[in-house]
Amino acid sequence: MTDTATPNPANAPDDAPGRAREGAAPRRRRQAQHQPRAKQQQQVHPVLQQLFELYPTMFGAQFLPLKLGVFQDLLAQHPELFKRDELKIALGLHARSTRYLESVAAGHPRHDLQGQAVEPVAPEHVHYAIMEVFRRRQARSNADLRPYVLAQLMTAIEASGLSREDYTLQIRTQGEASNELLEMAFSELAKEAAKREALLKAFEASGKTAAEFADMYGMNPDEVAHTLARAQASQSA
Repeated sequence: MTDTATPNPANAPDDAPGRAREGAAPRRRRQAQHQPRAKQQQQVHPVLQQLFELYPTMFGAQFLPLKLGVFQDLLAQHPELFKRDELKIALGLHARSTRYLESVAAGHPRHDLQGQAVEPVAPEHVHYAIMEVFRRRQARSNADLRPYVLAQLMTAIEASGLSREDYTLQIRTQGEASNELLEMAFSELAKEAAKREALLKAFEASGKTAAEFADMYGMNPDEVAHTLARAQASQSA
């Protein structure tokens, strides 16, 4: 009776590991199920690793849009290092990554392998990057990200310097959601242009300097000067 009522200390070392093993086995199985996926996510294409070691400015912590023809440049500079097919696959993975598309969407110019800006990214490529990054982010978020992408589209349209007709023709939008966002961007840009034009007319009629005009209406002088400059530039164009 005493043996059953009182635990035997001599059995404790054997019992505790036994219970630990019973609890550890399911945990190890769960970890084994997740481990291959985690390793797969951390794997980097070997050619991309080589590119990072050779050109950390372009393939390192910050991605920058690559110049057109960089594939041929890499083959010419490293004929013994890269195989054509493997390099093509690696550059394709790089260019389709969200980080790379974010750099294009931000409007950064294209750079050569030494990190020097050489040419702007075509408006249609910037537009595609904006919409693709938006699509990926929206798929992972419950929040409405349209205000964010709308601001990006407005910036991209203005930076392109194209008219509405030329921009629409160049990007060849597809899909109802994309077209709706583009229409919203054009509408907001038209409203902003109308406000700038109205401000310019009021300023010209006032006979005041920009600083005096801003003070008269309690506005920020720098913002007024910037808005007037943009309105005058649009009028000249």
